[in-house]
Amino acid sequence: MAKETNANIGFEKELWDAACVLWGHIPAADYRKVIIGLIFLRYVSSAFDKRYKELVEESYGFEEDKDAYTEENIFFIPEVARWDYIAVHSHEPEIGKYIDEAMEAIEKENTTLKGVLPKNYGTPDLDKTVLGDVVDLFTNKIHMDGTDQDMDLLGRTYEYCIAEFAAKEGKDGGEFYTPSSIVKLLVEILKPYDNCRVYDPCCGSGGMFVQSAKFIQAHSGNRDSISVYGQEANPDTWKMAKINMAIRGIDADFGQYNADTFTNDLHKTLKADFIMANPPFNWKGLKIDQLKDDVRWKYGTPPGGNANFAWIQHMIYHLAPKGKIGLVLANGALSSQTSGEGEIRKNIIEDDLIEGIVALPTQLFYSVTIPVTLWFISKDKKQKGKTIFIDARKMGYMVDRTHRDFTEEDINKIAKTFEDFQNGIDVDEKGYCAVCSIEDIKNQDYILTPGRYVGIEEQEEDDEPFDEKMARLTSELSDMFAKSHELEEEIRNKLGAIGYELKR
Repeated sequence: MAKETNANIGFEKELWDAACVLWGHIPAADYRKVIIGLIFLRYVSSAFDKRYKELVEESYGFEEDKDAYTEENIFFIPEVARWDYIAVHSHEPEIGKYIDEAMEAIEKENTTLKGVLPKNYGTPDLDKTVLGDVVDLFTNKIHMDGTDQDMDLLGRTYEYCIAEFAAKEGKDGGEFYTPSSIVKLLVEILKPYDNCRVYDPCCGSGGMFVQSAKFIQAHSGNRDSISVYGQEANPDTWKMAKINMAIRGIDADFGQYNADTFTNDLHKTLKADFIMANPPFNWKGLKIDQLKDDVRWKYGTPPGGNANFAWIQHMIYHLAPKGKIGLVLANGALSSQTSGEGEIRKNIIEDDLIEGIVALPTQLFYSVTIPVTLWFISKDKKQKGKTIFIDARKMGYMVDRTHRDFTEEDINKIAKTFEDFQNGIDVDEKGYCAVCSIEDIKNQDYILTPGRYVGIEEQEEDDEPFDEKMARLTSELSDMFAKSHELEEEIRNKLGAIGYELKR
């Protein structure tokens, strides 16, 4: 199994192998639905089996007692839904029916999942021999015995599927899963507390809520004391969010159905203490012609071609008097002046709502490489009239060729910087962070790009005299030129040997 970090799942290769088995047998858009359902079934069955063995060892005869599982936030899995039972029937023609019946049995025993689990494995479109091969692969290659219950496994898996299958589907994947590094950073800065209302208007797979509950529990609080509210437009993702919350025993209100947050706000009267969100970057689907006089547009009507400032204003509208927002946005929102966005940003800044801006490094997401920024908005700032800018673009490390991740030290450093700023401690550090007034931001035309404020970090001076340094550098450059000529000649000779001539 691959080394697990915040940036990967740990069994990407095995998932890809399963997808390869499915190629050509089902529509590309159905790959992730098939995979996610099996991941869920494998995961809950593994958790059940682990608890089952513990109960057998205790020798009190409670291994078939539903309460012995639910009290540990573990689903009770009926025998027909346990993975061992599924695996035994993997190469029978009715394997699809067995899996559908397993999903139905789990829903019957666990009412929080009613109507949300996939039950399309018995359809004629899905080749049952191929499905059996995928079940075998999950049985033999994907092991979840040691899976951390707090890991957003479904969210990561879903995003991985989106990233890898996007080319097959002929469209881009959505940003409905936020890497746990980013969520942890948001949570560590916002610090959600007991008895608070947490809201995400574009909740995706629900990872923000997982980390919020974990934060409260880690700080000697009661994770059940938070009230969770969310909304999601995509029906498949809405179902997955409900599954994700149910797995962790989090009671969440996601509405009775999936819905567009702007045209059908399911939580119209909600005033949240904390709002955490990763809205779709630069989303062009805002139906502004239906929303021109909407009460949420306090700072200006957002353009229909980019919903960034619609999301921001929607969240501000839903804030409690002392509420806080932490959200992820594409960098364009920091400086855009088109379609009235600059004026909206100016009005929000002048209302003293922007508490902090954190520039993030690239490659933290599976499927999105564009640079992004964290915005922190507060209705009751500790430091009135001031904003902290943090440039974290050089932080983190490369997990592999394509994925970057923050270390715990990175997260703690940024969160501590933010906390010190809130407590009035001088945190200015060239190239890393700066505290600025509204007047400072006004002098920069209300542009919020952190690099404008933090400057360039000071370089350590060396003792090498200028003349000596220039002599050394020009000598090194001359050696490089000579080496490049040697390589050029070698390439020409090799091309000539196979009948090709490189023109000079």
